[in-house]
Amino acid sequence: MRALLDVILLALRLYLYLVIAQAILSWLVAFNVVNTRNPFVARIGEFLYRITEPVLRPIRNMLPNLGGIDLSPVVLFLIVILIQQIIIYYIYPYVF
Repeated sequence: MRALLDVILLALRLYLYLVIAQAILSWLVAFNVVNTRNPFVARIGEFLYRITEPVLRPIRNMLPNLGGIDLSPVVLFLIVILIQQIIIYYIYPYVF
């Protein structure tokens, strides 16, 4: 059972890295540092968008419109960290 919890924690950690990568790539595209006409950048951007958007979209719908500022990755980051802490401190010690 602990192995399953370890896999869940690893998946959550990897998903956080993907959310961070998607946020950084969106900033780089917005500031014209990278160009999405490059096929490699376009593929990475599409992959990150498809992985993160199903989770970020409902959070965006709940948050108020702040113009060009998107706080949904920050909210998702906090939610995932909360889930990780609940697993580590409340579930993991009681599993044999």
